[in-house]
Amino acid sequence: MPIRVVTDSTADLPAEVAQRAGITVVPLNVHFGTESYKDGVDLSHDEFYRRLVSSPHLPTTSQPSVGELMEVYRRLAQGSEGIISIHVSSRLSGTYNSALQAREESGTSCPIEVVDTLQASMGLGVIALAVAEAAKAGAHLTGAVEVANNVIPRAEFFGLVDTLDYLERGGRIGKATAFLGSLLRIKPLLTIREGEAHPLGRARTRAKGIDRLCEIAEGFANLEALSVLHSTTSDEAQSIAHRLKHLLPKGEVIIARFGPVVGTYLGPEALGIALRHK
Repeated sequence: MPIRVVTDSTADLPAEVAQRAGITVVPLNVHFGTESYKDGVDLSHDEFYRRLVSSPHLPTTSQPSVGELMEVYRRLAQGSEGIISIHVSSRLSGTYNSALQAREESGTSCPIEVVDTLQASMGLGVIALAVAEAAKAGAHLTGAVEVANNVIPRAEFFGLVDTLDYLERGGRIGKATAFLGSLLRIKPLLTIREGEAHPLGRARTRAKGIDRLCEIAEGFANLEALSVLHSTTSDEAQSIAHRLKHLLPKGEVIIARFGPVVGTYLGPEALGIALRHK
């Protein structure tokens, strides 16, 4: 009986990648006023970004309910020897805490382990993929948790945003407050460190920012996984993936899109790179 792998929609895993890996994705919620949507389920990316730009108010987000997570755990527990539930940083979302509560209240005899990755977007995604690969290879639950704990320090996410407005207004700016108040029109580069956003650098132009993203990625050797993300500029993501494919000659560079929850805080024209190194 195989173990089951669960993550949440902030991983920004393309649906076909998650399905192929056998990962169950639990959606978070996006709210435009009184209208609520399941992240990646009933609001398309294109429609979300259109509304994000045109709406006078920033949408809000919320974690899955404890009941929703319990339902997933109970369903997956049937015919499984264990569940590992891998989630976005607890410093960015309440999802991890909801998962802990759901585990305690699920009432199933199937053991469930909940992991706080201290990551987000495909920084979380590449961790979930490593665990799913171990599960497919026959890892038991204890071994899967060991894989997760081993991989977490080797997962990286860094990105380029067109503006800090969305992070600031959404309350997820973290240590990147160091950028605020600058009189220069810059393109901020950010990373996830210790579970929250940190400044990574600044570029005077978008082209220089993209160059810097690529330089950072090229500074890592022996990659196991690589993903390029975008919110609204797929052509740039394709170009970056082509530029960096030599870093992963035997694997697939995953091109992904920031979903509505992550996109709420990064905004349009954001780019990102996530990787897992040895």
